[in-house]
Amino acid sequence: MGILTYSKSGKYQKAEPLKATVLEKQKQLLGADHSLTLHAMANLANTYHKLGRYQEAESLKVSVLEKRKTLLGADHLDTLHAKANLAITYYKLGRYQEAEPLQATVLEKWKTLLGADNLDTLYAMANLANTYHKLRRYQEAEDLKVTVLEKWKTLFSADHLDTLHAMANLAVTYCELARYQEAEPLQVIVLEKRKELLGADHPNTLAALDNLVATYHKLGKNKEEKELQAQYEQVVSKKNSLMV
Repeated sequence: MGILTYSKSGKYQKAEPLKATVLEKQKQLLGADHSLTLHAMANLANTYHKLGRYQEAESLKVSVLEKRKTLLGADHLDTLHAKANLAITYYKLGRYQEAEPLQATVLEKWKTLLGADNLDTLYAMANLANTYHKLRRYQEAEDLKVTVLEKWKTLFSADHLDTLHAMANLAVTYCELARYQEAEPLQVIVLEKRKELLGADHPNTLAALDNLVATYHKLGKNKEEKELQAQYEQVVSKKNSLMV
């Protein structure tokens, strides 16, 4: 079984030593600045990230970014991908202040180089929106999240899982802004669609249910809150009994 197969099957623990070996061999044979060496370094960094070893991932990602800036230029697509990947690791480390300027730069460059409707551009927009949210810059987060949601609806469909994820994210920001009346209808849609597509006991469905319960509580909809809370407890109880 090869490195790529291990990675795709989620066997990152087995892939990691193989990728580390490849990186060392590439350094010896091709040099530290060769494009294939940097590609191997980026792959190992992504595996560290998947394993939750963010500090190790960060170290390699910083090196990849700096090398690509020097060799390819700041606006090269590979450099921008390296910048986006580093920002994701900063986000995971809770270093949102460091992630934000990288993400803002990537978004603007993607718009120019790839277009406003390109998937990489929209994922960059969603990532920046999430960082704004973590930084409590909710109004800026809302503006981007509204755009992402509308684009996903157009490019995919209203029922696509990425569209529903965008809808749930926008609802979370509305809740932070105490705009529960606007959050509620989005959360209702997300819950119903996830039940259909993923099943009632899927973690994402249960998260949607839990979010809607909290919104009903904020809106003073006690009857709806109690009914939904009972549903939640019933699903969780049934799920737990099957695991015993």
